Amino acid sequence: MREEEPSGRRSWLGGALAILLGVAIGGVGALLWRGELVPGASPDRAATEAIVRDYLLNHGEVIFEAVERHRSRQSARAIGGQRTALETPFHGAWAGAADGDVVLVQFFDYACGYCRQSNADVERLLREDPRLKVIWREYPVLGPDSDAAARMSLAAARQGRFREFHTQMFALGRPTAALLQQAAQQAGVQPEPDSAEMRSELTRNAQMGRTIEAQGTPTFVVGDEVLQGAVGYEALRDAIRRTRETRARS
Repeated sequence: MREEEPSGRRSWLGGALAILLGVAIGGVGALLWRGELVPGASPDRAATEAIVRDYLLNHGEVIFEAVERHRSRQSARAIGGQRTALETPFHGAWAGAADGDVVLVQFFDYACGYCRQSNADVERLLREDPRLKVIWREYPVLGPDSDAAARMSLAAARQGRFREFHTQMFALGRPTAALLQQAAQQAGVQPEPDSAEMRSELTRNAQMGRTIEAQGTPTFVVGDEVLQGAVGYEALRDAIRRTRETRARS
């Protein structure tokens, strides 16, 4: 699995678009059967497809609106079934308000350049929003160095030094054995042997990532939304705002 680009939507767009077109054709066909769309028209599939095609060519924005709505419903269902697990941090791998009204969960990989880029956005949100809680989930998908860094990060979380290690590791760059040792020393983290708890955490994160259809790293979960890639400070801030507004209405 590769790190996700900010605009990475291709993997799900094709399938959702096929669903949309099928629903559109079926819906228009039903109207044709009842004679509501074109009085006297026969339910001819070719004619139906021509009508749908003509409409979509002239109103292409509805495709993306429908795809986003379909994707949002899927994400909400997936997140709902994983909410407790998603929002339960591994020891000290969290920051912000302990009882935050909104939780931002980030799946990340220390070898991911987009995660490094997004780290400043997350830190800014923590500085500006006293009601926000951030939880980091290890999602090492870019090779052995990623996995080694994730395990050291889990050790840091167990020792109450996660934030220090997290900052140092991203500041040093893509992890290598030497940089990993340097980050641990600077953060005051003692290496720990591989353990069942660490393996269980990485397995659980991988399963959660598949459930919410994380396409790579970074992947963010805010409320009922999944944001793929380095979406930037404003997109994350707006997702937090929408979550608060939705909960205030419920």
